[in-house]
Amino acid sequence: MPNRIASFVSRRALHLIPVWLGVSLLAFSMANLAPGDPAEIMLLRQMGQAPDAESVARIRGDLGLDRPFAVRYIRWLVKAVRGDLGLSYRTGTPVLRVLADRLPATLQLAVAAWLLSLVMAIPLGVIAAVSRDSTGDNFARVIALLGTSIPSFVLAYVLILAFAVTFRLLPVAGYDGWRYLVLPVLTLGIGEAAALARLTRANMLEVLEQDYVRTATAKGVPRHMVLVRHALRNALNPIVTLAGVRIGRLLGGAAIVETIFARPGIGKAIVDSIHDRDYPVIQGFVLFTGTVFLIANLLVDLSYAWLDPRVRLADTTKEARGSA
Repeated sequence: MPNRIASFVSRRALHLIPVWLGVSLLAFSMANLAPGDPAEIMLLRQMGQAPDAESVARIRGDLGLDRPFAVRYIRWLVKAVRGDLGLSYRTGTPVLRVLADRLPATLQLAVAAWLLSLVMAIPLGVIAAVSRDSTGDNFARVIALLGTSIPSFVLAYVLILAFAVTFRLLPVAGYDGWRYLVLPVLTLGIGEAAALARLTRANMLEVLEQDYVRTATAKGVPRHMVLVRHALRNALNPIVTLAGVRIGRLLGGAAIVETIFARPGIGKAIVDSIHDRDYPVIQGFVLFTGTVFLIANLLVDLSYAWLDPRVRLADTTKEARGSA
C-alpha cells in the first residue's frame, strides 16, 4: 500500500511539470507584451523628462531587452528554477525578496479568510440542506446568493461604512494587530463562504437521497452521526476541490482588498508594479500564484485519496491495465 501511495503522488506531481512550464511562459509573455518600454519608463522616472534614444537603447541592452524573446524567456526560466526571479526595475531589489517580504501579510489575510469561509460555509450548507425549502434554507440561499454577487470592493466599503465610520469599532487601514485584520478578512471570507455554502448544500442534498443514508437512519443511527459520518464525508470531495482552489485564489487575488485597506501585502506590491511597468515583479508574481495553484491542486488530489480510497485504487488499476 505505501508503494501505491508513493506511485500515486509521484504521477500527480509529474503531471504538474508541463502545466508549470505553461504558466511560466504565460507569465513571461504577459509582461513582455504589455504596452510601454521599461527602459524608457525607468529613465523618465530618473530624469523627469523624455529620454533620448541613445540612453533608452543603452538601458535596454543592460536589461537584456534587446535580445530575442525566446532567448530572454529561456534565460529567465533557468534562473527561475534556481530561485532567481531577477531584479525589480523600480528598486533594484531581487524579486524573490520583494515577494518574500510581502508574503506574511498576504498569507495572514488569505489563510484567515479561508478558515473563516470554511467555518461559515460548511455548517450553513449542511443546515440548509437538512432543512430543505424551510424558512432557514431560503434565508441561507439568499445570503449565499448576495455574498456571491456582491463584488469585494463594494462589500469592503459597506463594511468600512458600518464598522469604521458609523460605529467606529474597527480601524480601516494599517497592519498592526488583529483589529486591522477583521475588515479585510470579512471582505474576502464572506464571498468565499457564499460559494462554498451553495456547493455544500447542493452536495448534501444529493447525498441525503442515497440509499445508504436512508438505511443508516432506518437502523436507528443518531441523526448527527448520519450527517457527519455518512452524508458529509461522502459530500466532501467537490467541497475540498473548491476549497483547495480558493486558497490559491485568495493568495493571488487579494490585491483589491489589500489596496483598499492599505495592507503591505503582495497584492498591493503588484498593483504598484503594474503602475510602474515593473515587469520582473509582475512575472514573479504570476509565476508564484500559478505555483500556489498547482500545489493546491496536488494537495486536493492527495486529499481525495485520503477521503476516498477508491480514487487511489482506481488510479492504480488504470496504471496496471495500461502496463498490461
